[in-house]
Order: sequence, then C-alpha cells, then structure tokens
Amino acid sequence: MLLSGGRISVHFRNCNIALFALAFFLMVMAMLGAFYNIIRQVSAAYAERYASSSADAFSAHIAKEIALMSKAARSGAVIDWLTDERDDEKKILAYGELSGIVGELYSNNLYIGFEASRHEYRVNKNFTSDDIQPFATLSEHNPDDVWYFHCIASDKDYTLSIGIDHVLQRKRVWLDYKIVKDGATIGVLCTGLEFAHVAEELFSSYNNVVRGFIIDSNGIINMDSSLLDNDSFMRYDFEAQIEDVLTDPGFIEAVKSHLDNTEDYFKGKREPAVIKLSPGPYRYVTIASIRHTNWSAVVLYDSSSSFNVTLFLPAFITMLVLLIAFALANNAISYRFIFLPLEHLVSSLARLQDNKDEPIYGLKRNDEFGNLSNTIQDLFTKANRDALTGIYNRRFMENSLRDVMEFLSRSGGLLSVLMLDVDYFKKYNDTYGHEQGDVCLKAVAQALADSVIRASDFVARYGGEEFVAVLPNTDEAGARGIAQKLLENVRKLNLPHANNTVAPYVTVSVGVTTGTVTYTQNWEDYVKCADKALYMSKQNGRNQYTYSVFE
Repeated sequence: MLLSGGRISVHFRNCNIALFALAFFLMVMAMLGAFYNIIRQVSAAYAERYASSSADAFSAHIAKEIALMSKAARSGAVIDWLTDERDDEKKILAYGELSGIVGELYSNNLYIGFEASRHEYRVNKNFTSDDIQPFATLSEHNPDDVWYFHCIASDKDYTLSIGIDHVLQRKRVWLDYKIVKDGATIGVLCTGLEFAHVAEELFSSYNNVVRGFIIDSNGIINMDSSLLDNDSFMRYDFEAQIEDVLTDPGFIEAVKSHLDNTEDYFKGKREPAVIKLSPGPYRYVTIASIRHTNWSAVVLYDSSSSFNVTLFLPAFITMLVLLIAFALANNAISYRFIFLPLEHLVSSLARLQDNKDEPIYGLKRNDEFGNLSNTIQDLFTKANRDALTGIYNRRFMENSLRDVMEFLSRSGGLLSVLMLDVDYFKKYNDTYGHEQGDVCLKAVAQALADSVIRASDFVARYGGEEFVAVLPNTDEAGARGIAQKLLENVRKLNLPHANNTVAPYVTVSVGVTTGTVTYTQNWEDYVKCADKALYMSKQNGRNQYTYSVFE
C-alpha cells in the first residue's frame, strides 16, 4: 500500500526552513553587533596575534635546538669521550650518538670544545667517525673562541648569543651547551641557527601587513623583516637601536619597561604589550617575549589592512559558526528522520544473513521506510522462499551453502548435509490428486522445518518432492540424530498413503553425509554425496536414513 504524502520529506523540509529562518535572523543581528566593535578591536588584536605567533615560532626553533643539545650533553657515550679523548672506541660510540642528533639540528653542524685539552672538533651529518678530528685549539685570546669561554663562565646550562659565521658571512643565533660530569664542566657543545632562514619563516608569510623586529635585552635590533630582500640583512654587518627606528615616546617608554626584567622571559611569564602609536603607516605595535631567550619580537601592524578583508572577518566567523550550527542541526534532523531508520534497516538485513528468521526493521512503520521494508520483505520472500511450501528454495540453499562452506573452510569446520525424498510421491499424486499432493508437500516441509532449531541450520525445497537440510558445525552423531528426528516427525503427520508399500502413511527416505570443509570443495559435492546415500535408503526399503562419509 502506497503512503499518501511523504511524511519524512515534509518533516525534513519544514524543520530546515524554520532553522534557516532562525539562523538568518541571528546572523544579521550578530553582524550588526560585530561591525559596531570591529574597527576599535581588530587592529590591536591582530598586532598582538602576529607578535605572539612570531615569538612562539622563534622560541619553538630555540626549544627544539635546546632539547637536542641537552640530549647530546647528557649522553653517557659523549661524556665518556670527553673524559678520555684519546680512546678511539669511545669516540666512535660518541659519534654514533651525535650523528643522529646532528641530523635533526637546524644547521646539521655541531662544534665540540674539550675543557681538558682545549681541542675543538666539528661534527657534520655527512662525516664518518674517521672525520672527527680536532681542527683547532681554543684560546682565550682568540675572539672567535669567545663562545666557549663565555659558556664555561656562565652559571646556566646553556647560553645564547648572536654573532657572525665568518665562514659563510652570515649572522647566526649561537647555542652553546655545557657538558657536565660530577658537577664539573668537561666541555661545551655549540650549534647555530641562520637568522636569514628563521626570519623568512617568521615574517615572509605576512605579505607586508606587518613589520617585525627581533631585539635583545638592550633594545638592539638583530632582525628586521623589512630587509628580507636586502643583502645587508643576510650579512647583518650593522647594528641599530629600536629607538632609532620607532621614536614614538609612548613606545620608547613601553620598550624600556618591557626590557627591565629579562629573567621572566625564560619562565614565559611576560605577557605581550600592545601600544597604540601616533598616526602613521603603523598604528599598533606589540612587544612579545621569546621564551628560552632574553629577546623580544616587536611587530608593527598596518591598521589600514583592517579596513579591507579583515574588516569582515569577525562577521564572517560569526556567520560561519551559525552556518555550522545550522548544518549540525540539519544533520541531526536528517539523522533522526532518515539515516537512523536506514541504519536499523541495513542492520536488520545484515543480521538476516546469519539468522534466517530475523525480522526486517520497519515493517510496522506508517511511512516511507515502512513501505520500503515491506517491499524488501516481499522481494526477499519471493527470491528465497519456495512459493508452495513457504520454506527456503533451491536458490537460497545454493547461495547460503556457498557462504557456509567459505566460512567453515577457514577453520576446517564440519558440515552435514541431508537429502530427503517423499516415498512414492508420484503414486500419492495419482491416488489423491495434485491438489492434495500440494497439501502433503506443505505438511512435510513444515515437519522438516520444525526438526531443525539452530539459527544456522535450515531446510530448503530442492525440487519436486526433494528437500535438503544444511547443518553447519554438525558432526556425524548430530547429523544422524537430526535424520532420525526428520523421519519421526513426518511419520507423526500420519498422512494416509494407500499405495506406499512401506507404511500406510506418508514417509520419507533420507541420505546423510558429513565432512570437514576445505577451500577446494564445492557445495555440489556434498549434495551429490547426500543424494547417493538417499539412493541407498531407497534401495534398502525406504522410510529410513543412510549415512555416508563425505569423500
């Protein structure tokens, strides 16, 4: 019976319309509120965000290098080598530890200074252990060796400094890390990050919306994003004070206050400071501490950019949130009225594969799903049930037997198959007529179906007066028991059969076979074996079963 109207589609459409109208109203109201505050807030917020992200990115670089250097400095193999420099075996072990760490360092280079001998070594990711030889002797009178003696004299585990790499003529952030044994410093590890590369990562993605600086605790500029394309930036053979670039009195006062206590930088306690500048190309500037260092990121934000794309960003975000909420609500309604019933229907059909009596979901629903479920039920019945007897047909038996054998073949399970035939059924039809013959077949089929009770077992009409029973995971004894039960249940029907030479009522003959399933077998082999056993039952007088081992 077709349903009048589509209840699901009507519910779905009405709810969608109502939710859309509500979302649209809320969206308009939110936009009005957002535009009221946007000009006042966005510039300061973006200035702070850019500075914080730049400082976090820089500190992430530093933190990674510190972690790697700490790992190297605490390596037992490295400490052993620095304790006994001349031991080649210890050097090889130390190189094995260091080579993996060097490959993760930003520069892929590591310098090692020995306190005992003052020898300086260099480790590159492409070196072999034979390449690890002292290439210089550290001297307090050599300006290039200041890094080593400065770190030795420091009361911290590591020191950070900015200096020129005289080999590459590039400015670097140098990280020097002490190697300590039993409270005494036995050496120093050194690596460097090239400023140019770090600067490009920090500022090149901002498309001139901001101008960024990295300054030290004295306010000296060590990085200026406006010079990204300038060779002097790459070389950094100049120095400038931040006050020389930004002369705004409020900014200068804020910088001095911010730089008063650089110890808090290491603890990550200093909050970004946002300063509103005098009218000019940059209206807001933010100072943010870079953790693990005593440096700061200073970011100037071009407020004019707030009056184009970013002007609408809060409104767009609000609209997006509302649209997402609308989508989620729409999804919930869709799931409640469409997808949840569909899941139940699909699940019931899946369970139907294992349990032939599983009811199909939705048969009693008074909507489209009820109509669909009843249609599927009708199609399933017509496709898998015998029209006369109501039990499974040969098509279902063949398909199911294939699936059962495929499953059992994985574990070498047992399978029993029974073939049944109504004794002298042709004579029964000749005596009582085909209409009464149909009644007889229905009664026999029901008796056979009542004889198997496990969900995995089933009986099917094979054709004419022949039936097949399939018993997965059933051994010989179980199969014999079911065969005897089939014989008895048919006898109990006590259907008169005057021309049955073995009994005055309807009887059946049964052939039984049991085998261990393998992937090389097919279902026809089991049916043929059961059919041969059935033939022996007929030869031996009918109204009995014959068992044959499957080969």
